[in-house]
Amino acid sequence: MSEYKGIKGFQVTTRTEDPTPFAQALADNPYAGAWSSGGDLNTGRRFLNTAAGSGASSGLISGGYNGSDVANAEQYNGTAWTEKSDLNAARRSMSTTGSVTAAITAGGGPPAGNLTETWDGSSWTEVNELNTARFGATVVGTTTAALFSAGYTTTNVANVETWNGSSWTETTDVNTARQELAASGTSTQSIVFGGYTTTAVGNTESWDGSSWTEVNDLNQVRDGLGGSTSGTSTLALAFGGGIPPETAKTESWDGSSWTEVADLAIARRLMGSGGTSTSALASGGFPAPLQANTEEWTFSGVQPTDAANYVNAITGDFYYNSSTGQFKTVNTGGAPLGTFSSGSNLPTAKDYMRGIGIQTAALGVAGTTPSYGETNKTNSYDGTSWTELANLNLGRSDGVFAADGTQTAGIIAGGELYPSPGGVLDQTETWNGSAWTEVNELNTGRDNLASTSQGTTTASLAFMGGTPPPNTAKTESWNGSSWTEVNDLNTPRERGSGGGSQTAAIAIDGAQAPNVANPDGVKYTEIWDGTSWTAAPDTNTAHYYGAGWGTTTSALIVGTNPANNVVEGFNGTSWSEVAEMGTNRVLHGGGVGGPGNTSGIVFGGNDGSLSNATEEWTAADFQIKTVTTS
Repeated sequence: MSEYKGIKGFQVTTRTEDPTPFAQALADNPYAGAWSSGGDLNTGRRFLNTAAGSGASSGLISGGYNGSDVANAEQYNGTAWTEKSDLNAARRSMSTTGSVTAAITAGGGPPAGNLTETWDGSSWTEVNELNTARFGATVVGTTTAALFSAGYTTTNVANVETWNGSSWTETTDVNTARQELAASGTSTQSIVFGGYTTTAVGNTESWDGSSWTEVNDLNQVRDGLGGSTSGTSTLALAFGGGIPPETAKTESWDGSSWTEVADLAIARRLMGSGGTSTSALASGGFPAPLQANTEEWTFSGVQPTDAANYVNAITGDFYYNSSTGQFKTVNTGGAPLGTFSSGSNLPTAKDYMRGIGIQTAALGVAGTTPSYGETNKTNSYDGTSWTELANLNLGRSDGVFAADGTQTAGIIAGGELYPSPGGVLDQTETWNGSAWTEVNELNTGRDNLASTSQGTTTASLAFMGGTPPPNTAKTESWNGSSWTEVNDLNTPRERGSGGGSQTAAIAIDGAQAPNVANPDGVKYTEIWDGTSWTAAPDTNTAHYYGAGWGTTTSALIVGTNPANNVVEGFNGTSWSEVAEMGTNRVLHGGGVGGPGNTSGIVFGGNDGSLSNATEEWTAADFQIKTVTTS
């Protein structure tokens, strides 16, 4: 016999709390880590290395150099530094860890020393010495369990020693001998990062209590950097450092990779540093004159790298929250939660650019400046700032195909020489992270073409374009060594956008003749299944000279000609208008993102004059909605 619920209803899952999709948490409570000015040290100095304490409201600094080695110790209360009892021996570049009432400092020099002193909140006491005298090392832990790593004697050393409250014991060496490095964690679970070998390095190593393992490097190599010594092996902060010029860059560690976050106000190295990933201090250090300035790191919001701590949900899910007594649904969140925010400006205003990569690791390639120069430039974006890299072999503009690959492995093809000698191009170049190499050409030279946004240097797709007239529907597939013609688009066009991969691509809008100089914008979406193109729902606005990215089920198209800020999102079924850009402009491909429409970056373009503006797109992939009767 059929049950009533099988005829008239369905079971509803009961939950005591809502799932928290990461993208929604990030959009609702964005990461807002920042440095702010704190109280100055009483004695300006450098060669401080590390400090004890818990962070922005609690710190202990001792020793250093201000023309000669000093023994001064100072304690921070979140507002001001207070002079405390001096060390027994003046020295610099020693390593300190612990709290403001129970700290340990060891080593120092030059020459390399092995002196160890402990602090009880009022005075310093000499205790058993290090086995290997050195300076420029790093230390984490407490007065009863510490880990002292690497440093310099008369050469860089890899030695590591553990402290048990009374003596030091040699243990497993780090993999890379170095000095002026930083650390975070405890005596049994920690990481060391950065430092100097024969040059500054970004190496990061993880300690499990018995051995060291190489993990992902810092994004910026540097020595003399600060670190969150009281942090953990999975949540850490690296800041400052660098052989002059010093850097202000700050990076956050999530247990697997480093992400650039807000910069220090003063670029510095060899400072006093300590704290956690959410609360830290940077005091003193280089550059000259001697620094007394203190900066406090405080954090609020959800870290972009913190996705593992959030429970995702299935779009379309329907459930009953027994704690609130409400029925709720999990809805697509891109359209209502998506926003653009300002990023760092390009070094040079340009239009007709193309982009490679993702929001936090992008390349902006080629383009046109007011003088029609610098069309061979490559700039990288790390989520915070732009850096100039190696030039293309052949400068180009006007619809360059350059949307495939990553920041370390990309491909660019086609385009136009402008203004002289002019003409469309078939040349292709690949990027290996440091240089461009010429490879086999397109079968059909063209400008204003589009490409997949999730392709690679061994599997990409290029389509549409101008040959010059007429517009073309030609599609070519790249296998890592050559281009092969495959099935055409259903509608020939140029100046459109693309996304997806070599086997699942999307071609978005564009323009057609009859007026080649000022063609008509068209609203055509087509989906590629690896073999052929199929028509899909049209956009609401004809976008050409815009920027698009994403996949066949989650894509974004930004801007159009004449310059405007129209943004539309695609969910695999239909297009809808979403949040607008901050600036009206014709971007002409100066954008990357992905893999869907939840993150991206647009840069350069033309808003009546050439633009150097950068805007970052962030959208949640889910949101929780309460079911109402209204």
